Amino acid sequence: MDTFRLFLHVLAASVWVGGQIVLAGIVPTIRKIGPDAPKQVAQAFNRVAWPAYGVALVTGIWNMLVVEDLDQALFGIKFLLVLVSGAGAAVHIVGRSKAALAVGGALSSLGAVASMYVGLML
Repeated sequence: MDTFRLFLHVLAASVWVGGQIVLAGIVPTIRKIGPDAPKQVAQAFNRVAWPAYGVALVTGIWNMLVVEDLDQALFGIKFLLVLVSGAGAAVHIVGRSKAALAVGGALSSLGAVASMYVGLML
């Protein structure tokens, strides 16, 4: 069960974090397709990314509950970074100004990558 829990967690985190990195790399090309293309691609990504975020959150809490030698302080930092990533993504989705889109996207991506790094330290 430990391997399954960890597999689900890493898979979900890979979708959330990796998807953001891939999207950042292909948005310039997507913009060339048409003015509405980035929004359509982002909406399609969200249908996969948000469920993955939820699975990562649930399996992360599951890890906290069952892993006996877990560094609670480090886990707290990781959990905070995960929440920053989710909040940033939410701001990016609902934001209407370029500043809101930029800040939300940056917080989401930086929080996601940082949480993955801290997760490796656990």
